[in-house]
Amino acid sequence: QVQLVESGGGLVQAGGSLRLSCVASGRTSSTYGMGWFRQAPGKEREFVAAISWFGGLPYYADSVKGRFTISKENGLNTVFLQMNSLKPEDTAVYYCASRRVRTIGTMASEYGVWGQGTQVTVSS
Repeated sequence: QVQLVESGGGLVQAGGSLRLSCVASGRTSSTYGMGWFRQAPGKEREFVAAISWFGGLPYYADSVKGRFTISKENGLNTVFLQMNSLKPEDTAVYYCASRRVRTIGTMASEYGVWGQGTQVTVSS
């Protein structure tokens, strides 16, 4: 089994930056793709960004393209989400997720393991 632990959330003013981390442990050899999702109060969980442990281009939701960057450190089994130019509408709980398929996935149903989430709050 794989476990995911996110960190790095917090309160930031609009225009500021945060860097989220997601550390994978356990049977990490069974994970191929990683994704970040977010869920705001009263809204459905939505895709933010995804990357494969095995290279290839990352993929972003249109709402964060140009502001957020997903990256990975294979040796540390860690995936990062650098968030710049944050907006109040970015406020949500951010979740890290893993999947057993090499291709990029943008739907929550395509991911089998989830972290506990980390709160990001952007004030105006």
